[in-house]
Amino acid sequence: MKIKNLIASVHQYPVYLPMIEKPLEHRIFTFCEIETDAGIKGCGVTGAFLPWSIVMALKHDILPAIKDMDARDTEAIHAKIWWTLNPRAYTGVISNALAALDIALWDIKGKQAGRSIAQLLGGFRDWAGTYITFGYPFFDRDQLVEYAKKFVSEGNTRLKMVVACDKGGWREDAIRIRKVREAVGDDIDLMIDANYRFTPVEARLLCRQIEDLNLTWFEEPLHQNDARALADLRSKTSIPIAAGQMEGHRWRIRELVEKEAIDILQPNCCYNGGYTETQKAAHLAQIYNLPIANGGGWPIFNMHTMAGCMNGMWTEFHWGMWQAGQRFFNGSPGPENNQVKIPDKPGLGFEPNYEMLKDSLVKDPNDLMEAGMQTNLDVITKV
Repeated sequence: MKIKNLIASVHQYPVYLPMIEKPLEHRIFTFCEIETDAGIKGCGVTGAFLPWSIVMALKHDILPAIKDMDARDTEAIHAKIWWTLNPRAYTGVISNALAALDIALWDIKGKQAGRSIAQLLGGFRDWAGTYITFGYPFFDRDQLVEYAKKFVSEGNTRLKMVVACDKGGWREDAIRIRKVREAVGDDIDLMIDANYRFTPVEARLLCRQIEDLNLTWFEEPLHQNDARALADLRSKTSIPIAAGQMEGHRWRIRELVEKEAIDILQPNCCYNGGYTETQKAAHLAQIYNLPIANGGGWPIFNMHTMAGCMNGMWTEFHWGMWQAGQRFFNGSPGPENNQVKIPDKPGLGFEPNYEMLKDSLVKDPNDLMEAGMQTNLDVITKV
């Protein structure tokens, strides 16, 4: 089962929200596929960060280092990449490139063994719990409420919204969170995500203002996931703290756990080195009686971790990445009744849609549309 070739490419796609005609953002991801001498292929992805550097690293640095190694020997491949390309544990390009590669390797291992990746990771169950990220920061208060009601009416009882982006600061966030809670009631799990944007003071002030709203977690509230400051914030609020989705290796994960900075660990296989590294994070969390949950999207890849490991909690169905799964991977599942079912097929359980990948291929960095929000906010209307 020797590795013979690797392809890597950058893709971009528009994201449409329900009942809004024009796309409001364009997302970027890097696709990776490995070919073996046995004819079995595997695929993986990583996100939008420095995609051209990731492609170059995969093609020109990683492939020469691992060519002719057995695709199933993931520990040996990780060791080769670490000591050849990353001996001082850098994160960023190497971690993201390794994530896309490693997911493809586990896809191959599963196909060869006739088992899903969730089964290879431990096979705790054949499904994962889900939550919906509905609360885009550009919604006004009424739109937030309407979208929250929409997803609840469809049977979703776990919702997450973004904070720390409004020009009104934490005070406006407090108002928005309270309005959503009042609209959906006390029986809905409600989470908030600051994406690293608050200072410790701002986060503490927001927590104080919303302490009574029974939030399920406050995700990545502080700049750079500062473990010392997160531990301090956690000691001063009853709101559970979640973090870890963008950490590039196990030592950063360990720091969050050992400093008692979090209540929920959030390793994401699409950024941290893949399933090989994520499994280590999951086992570390088990030792400390911590659950793991998926933050950072890419649910159809992270669902395998949440289903395979006994402390797996919930998988994030973020609207943009939910669409990516449906568009670019044939047979990818979606959430139903707060669960996503692991496909019966081996490996990832779904296959690339090569036509869609071809149509979305970006060959030149100058051809990329501006990532993130576009200027179509005038088309947002109430649902």
